[in-house]
Amino acid sequence: MNDTAGNDKAARVVCIGAGPACLTAARRLAAAGAEVTVLERDPVHVGGISRTEHYQGFRFDVGGHRFFSKSAEIEALWDDILGDQLITRPRKSRIFYNGKLFDYPLRALDALTKLGFVESTLCVMSYLKARAFPIKNPQTFEDWVTNELGHRLFAISFETYTEKVWGMKCREISADWAAQRIKGLSLGGAIRSAVKPKWVSRMQNGGIKAKTLIESFRYPKLGPGQMWEAAAEQVRSHGGTVKLGMDVDRLEYDPDNGEWRVGATGADGQAESFRCDHVISSAAIAELADTIRPAPPEAVLSAAHALRYRDFLTVALIVRDVDCFDDNWIYIHDSSVKVGRIQNFKSWSPHLVPDPDLNCLGLEYFCFSGDGLWESHDEALIRLADEELIQLGLVTPGHVVDGTVIRQPRAYPVYDENYEDRIALFREWLEKNRPGLHLIGRNGMHKYNNQDHAMMTGLLTAENILAGERLYDVWAVNQDAEYHEAGEDRTLAMSERQVPRAVSEKKL
Repeated sequence: MNDTAGNDKAARVVCIGAGPACLTAARRLAAAGAEVTVLERDPVHVGGISRTEHYQGFRFDVGGHRFFSKSAEIEALWDDILGDQLITRPRKSRIFYNGKLFDYPLRALDALTKLGFVESTLCVMSYLKARAFPIKNPQTFEDWVTNELGHRLFAISFETYTEKVWGMKCREISADWAAQRIKGLSLGGAIRSAVKPKWVSRMQNGGIKAKTLIESFRYPKLGPGQMWEAAAEQVRSHGGTVKLGMDVDRLEYDPDNGEWRVGATGADGQAESFRCDHVISSAAIAELADTIRPAPPEAVLSAAHALRYRDFLTVALIVRDVDCFDDNWIYIHDSSVKVGRIQNFKSWSPHLVPDPDLNCLGLEYFCFSGDGLWESHDEALIRLADEELIQLGLVTPGHVVDGTVIRQPRAYPVYDENYEDRIALFREWLEKNRPGLHLIGRNGMHKYNNQDHAMMTGLLTAENILAGERLYDVWAVNQDAEYHEAGEDRTLAMSERQVPRAVSEKKL
């Protein structure tokens, strides 16, 4: 079926970026008969942060990407793209604290047993104090978690890792993130859950486990990039174009005919130009703003440039697989090391590791582009990762045989105090002055979405373009909601996924 049948001509669309959002949009549009061109800066990979990196025959994920969604449509889309190459993997993650590994999500009896009698007693007393004398109107992440767990368990379970990830003190992070991301958390509830028979819990939850207690997930056999490599080929099979190594440097809008001209420079230095009716962008807003011609007003540009991101790098170490932990990943709550999280790629999929006697561990370091970690030489980072693995007792000296480093800029959009106002200003100007330019995906919308939600923004944008009208409010796609239409205007009723935002000094 050609969805553009009956239109005078097929829609011409250029997608900036070949991550989950844009490839989902491009695939839908190309299948419907639109003329689609995807321009990706990376000269080798598609998939964005959901790509699969390669080194010496090993494959590894950039950050760890589980494939599960509340949207049946997205689940079906994954099946349609990759079919039987999706495998089911057991989920296991733990917290490393004080030389021990604690179950995550936290299990009260496991935690209290491993902490020991004295520390457990202090944690329970801290919890009872917090319940008897809670912080009124908690404003910070620290306040909120302290009210729910007590300050002692907050320090053990959340403080170190959270501060590593976001580069902010927990007392500088707003309580609204905690309320959304770890709602329902309490020590008392955890203890009751620990002693309650499992069948009672299932009955009380309608037979459905909480999302954080999912015991398995689906995963592409050869890593997440396999999904997006297949999607890119399907775009091509429908007549679309996917061009790698293309750096978009100019977006010129002609108000007389509503046409866009997209300028890009290839890896060979050759400039190319593409004319289209619609531009779909998953590029970071700050970068996108600089390409628009005529340029936006200074206030709009300043708002775009003020949006911040948290970066990270992965040190992938090839190790001898001797007594290696079997977790998919481990959170490192230890301030004596810089690593924040460690991935075990063989546990994600054994097909990522070509030699059964070896394994590949990914040590993740959260940083800002340009800081000391980011600018360190690869050899120094590999040495640091080796030393920290040994210090943590997760490998023994001599077991690391090789390594490589992957840097990922703009991994996480930062929700600071005024980010919403900045995005609103940019969006308002864009919608009034540059119709046909659509923002989607994590960086394109500056929203900390998972890949399934990024995909939904791409899919709904494609539907809007094919319909020739705004059927869906793409900005309503968020983390914890079901995807459904609500109301005559067909906007999506969803709750926003919260991430850390700075707390204003006035609130503190």
